[in-house]
Amino acid sequence: MDLERMRALLTALQEARYAGVRSVSYDGKTINYGSDSELANAIADLEGRITTAATGTPRRRRWGTVASKGL
Repeated sequence: MDLERMRALLTALQEARYAGVRSVSYDGKTINYGSDSELANAIADLEGRITTAATGTPRRRRWGTVASKGL
């Protein structure tokens, strides 16, 4: 899938999520998502694929832990 097509699909997914709809149609195909979390995962995956296609390197994520003794 080329970069422009992925960006168009990402826009369609985001618009569907913000509208509260769990089915997306593009190129004559319809995809139904069972929950908002499935749709969110599809968006995150597509964003990663777009980043990889645009830059040639995968998107990095940082995880950290914060702790406090309540002082």
